[in-house]
Amino acid sequence: MNFLTDGLQFNYDGLIEKSVSIGLQLLLIVIGYFVLRAVGKKLISTSLNKASSKQRISTSRMITLEKLLINTYGYTLIFLLIVMIFGVFDIQIGPLIAGAGIIGLAIGFGAQGLVSDIVTGFFILLERQIEVGDVITTSGYNGVVEEVGLRTTQVRSFDGTLNFIPNRNINGISNHSRGNMRAMVDIGISYEDDIDHALRVLQEICDTFQHDERFRQGPDVIGVEELGASEITLRIIGHTANMEQYGAERDMKKAIKEAFDREGIEIPYPHQVFLQRKVESAKQ
Repeated sequence: MNFLTDGLQFNYDGLIEKSVSIGLQLLLIVIGYFVLRAVGKKLISTSLNKASSKQRISTSRMITLEKLLINTYGYTLIFLLIVMIFGVFDIQIGPLIAGAGIIGLAIGFGAQGLVSDIVTGFFILLERQIEVGDVITTSGYNGVVEEVGLRTTQVRSFDGTLNFIPNRNINGISNHSRGNMRAMVDIGISYEDDIDHALRVLQEICDTFQHDERFRQGPDVIGVEELGASEITLRIIGHTANMEQYGAERDMKKAIKEAFDREGIEIPYPHQVFLQRKVESAKQ
C-alpha cells in the first residue's frame, strides 16, 4: 500500500510539475504573440509612412496597404502561434499537415470561391482599382471603401451599413473619387417665361460660383436641355473637386430658387385639374 501510495504521490507530483511547465511555456508564447503583434504593426506603419514621404504615395493608398499588410502579418502570427502550441504538447505537426492536405483535397472543389476571392482581390490591389476612402458603386452597393482585403472588400453605405462584399462578386467598379467631379443642375421654367431672361439670371449665378474654391472649372450655362410636357429644362454644368459636387449642387439650387423668385420666373410644378360633371335628373 505504501508503494502504491508513494507511486501515486510521485505521479501526482510529476503531473503538477509538467502542468506548471506547460503553463509557463503557453504563457510565454501568448505574451510573445502579443508583443510581436504590437511591434510588427508599429514597424509596418512606420515603414509605410517613410515610404510614402519618399515616393509620394497617396494617403488612401498607404492606408490600404497598411491594413492589408497588418492582416497578412496577423494571419502569419496566428499560424506560428498554433504551431508552437502544438509543439508544447509534443504534437507532431507533420502528420497534421499531411492530413490537412488530404482533407483540403476533398473539399477543394468547395473552396473554389475562396480561391476566386483571393485572385480577384490580388488584381484589385495590383491595378489600384479602389483604395480606402474612395466612394464607389459596385455589385449593387454604394458607399465609402473602409478596407480592401484579399478575400472581402468592406464598403460602408451612406446610411451607416457596413457591407462585406466577397471579391468574386465584384463585377465592375464605378469609382467616384478619381479626378474632378461634375456638378450638374437642371432647372425648369414655364413656357410663358422669357428663355433669354432666365439664361441671363442663371449666368449671373454661375459667375458668382466661379469664385467658389470648390469649383475647378465653371460652372457655365449650357442652355436649353429639354422641352418637356409642361416645362423648359435649362442646364448648368461645372467641374468640382472630388466629393464637393453634392454640396455645390445644393447651394446652386438654393441660389437659383431665390434669384427666380426675385425676377418673377416661375418654376413649374404639377397641377391637378378637377372637372365635376352635373347630371340632371330625368324629367318625370
